[in-house]
Amino acid sequence: MSAANLLSPQLKLKDSTYICPMIRIGSALVSEDLLERQFACDLNACHGKCCVAGDAGAPLTQEETATLQSIYTNVAPFLRPEGREAIAAQGTSIVSQSGDLETPLVNDQECAYVVFDEHQTAFCGIEKAYRAGAVDWMKPLSCHLYPVRALELDELTALNYHHWPICSAACDLGKLQKTPVYQFVKEALVRKFGRNWFAALEAYDQNKIPN
Repeated sequence: MSAANLLSPQLKLKDSTYICPMIRIGSALVSEDLLERQFACDLNACHGKCCVAGDAGAPLTQEETATLQSIYTNVAPFLRPEGREAIAAQGTSIVSQSGDLETPLVNDQECAYVVFDEHQTAFCGIEKAYRAGAVDWMKPLSCHLYPVRALELDELTALNYHHWPICSAACDLGKLQKTPVYQFVKEALVRKFGRNWFAALEAYDQNKIPN
């Protein structure tokens, strides 16, 4: 399928507070925030707070829970003792009170798969294992996509930008580097939708008429 065949007219989704402009690219509804906002992680400023802050683990799919279980033996050596203890007690994944699949937490704080460097910057232990060649799966897609959140609808996936004050430094760096959100998460978007899909999104961004 060519990139041009993937493009569709603009759509709008409405919730209780605002109308969010969306465009349809193949099987995805993409918030224009992904094109119009800038973002680039600045770990020197935030120290990976997105892996620590909040009251829930990383969202998982059913397939990802099975993957985590199958690779855990190879991931475990890369984790902190606290993370391994949390996983031993809770499992490689959990079902939240709301029924969502998530990664477990350490003492209701950071993700159990988080590791810290000498500067107390948080990194993903699963990705550390991946970079070392111990596993062939990088990390949950929800983490890879951040600050983009994916919502699975009946036949489409809605992609929205998640604004979080702790990422203000990333917004500043993104503006400085002129990096649109969708370009920052290119690798994750290609992982989920494929290169042709991303090329279609890129073509839309390059050819859209300015407001």
